[in-house]
Amino acid sequence: MRNIAVIGVGYVGLTTSACFADLGNRVVALDINEERIENLRKGIMPIYEPGLKEIVERNIQAGRLNFTTSYEEALRDAEFVFICVGTPSGVDGEADLRYVRMAAETIAKTMDHPLIIINKSTVPVGTGDWVSDIIKENQPKPIDFAVVSCPEFLREGTAISDFMNPDRTVLGSTNRAAADAVAQLHLPLRAPIMVTDLRTAEMIKYASNAFLATKISFINEMARICEALGADVKEVATGMGYDQRIGPRFLEAGIGYGGSCFPKDVQALAHMANIHGSNPQLLQAVMDINHGQRLHVIRKLEEILESFEQKIVGLLGLAFKQNTDDMRESPSITVAEYVHERGGIVRGYDPAAMANAKAIMPYLQTAKDPYELATGVDALIVIAPWNEFKQLDFVRIRDSMRQPILIDGRNLYDPDTMRQLGFTYRGVGRGYHNGKAD
Repeated sequence: MRNIAVIGVGYVGLTTSACFADLGNRVVALDINEERIENLRKGIMPIYEPGLKEIVERNIQAGRLNFTTSYEEALRDAEFVFICVGTPSGVDGEADLRYVRMAAETIAKTMDHPLIIINKSTVPVGTGDWVSDIIKENQPKPIDFAVVSCPEFLREGTAISDFMNPDRTVLGSTNRAAADAVAQLHLPLRAPIMVTDLRTAEMIKYASNAFLATKISFINEMARICEALGADVKEVATGMGYDQRIGPRFLEAGIGYGGSCFPKDVQALAHMANIHGSNPQLLQAVMDINHGQRLHVIRKLEEILESFEQKIVGLLGLAFKQNTDDMRESPSITVAEYVHERGGIVRGYDPAAMANAKAIMPYLQTAKDPYELATGVDALIVIAPWNEFKQLDFVRIRDSMRQPILIDGRNLYDPDTMRQLGFTYRGVGRGYHNGKAD
């Protein structure tokens, strides 16, 4: 059992806190948001993540997990301090490190014994050295510490499983003893542990996310070509995926990626490349394709309706993906704004993200379920492939719609089945039907 402090109880910080506590450690999680901390003490989660609430409550009851707004309390017995604060995109696409700076400065001013400080936040290459300098500059008196980079590789919707069953743990530090100590924390996870230098560890995170985003944009570009040539991108992706050098994952054509990681991380890596004199042509193309894919999907509907004026468009799913309430960079925002600005009425349903979506899009009409969503609409667009959307009663949905138009932004349904049911159906890269590209 080790004593761990976690700074920040957002998506990464709360998952990290709960999972380390569940492994038998004592964890104190800190956030400067008093309301968030008070809610967590009551078992009220700030985010939707399957399984997280149960783990938090179990470890609070076991006395292994506590929440505080006090750095003194969080650091009192700590051996390890994980910095898990947000790093949103700045004006030019750079990562905004103000919260990392605040955490490092406060740790430096508060610590009264040696600590191993671990950067878990996704931060630009070189941040580990920068954090070390900040701590040295702000310590009232010199106290030994070490900085270790330990990037997170959590997917929203499967974060608990990803933490407990990682593909690998990446650690970077100039202090091998500190890196080895952090490695010991991760041994119960029984995954490969890679120890390298600070900057390489930081770069591994960015390179990993950039590559996954590239796979998504690649298959979306192939989908557009499939539409032009009459091929089915789902079959193309399946055929590609059998090649072990390629693999099937992240080859699902659709409306493009979103969320808190891929958009800002690709943009931040491109920014780092630009300011250091490297021309990130591929990264720029990945971003351009992703943005264009959202418009490509919505224009499929525009071609059918000709005008959005006074048309009602229903969005099946609002979060950027299933099993999360995260609206950051969600394709639904781009689609809703496009329709709304052209005089259309936007209605939406999502199992988890309704409140977050309404806060961002006050003009959004909400529905209690997919059937209420479909009532009287001119078209439905699939945004997020929640499981509950896979077995809907489409006869009921068809009969309740003003026009049976379905734009499948996630290729969730079989085109022939939908057409046999009477829908005007458009998927993404699904070939041709009666001379019309899907």
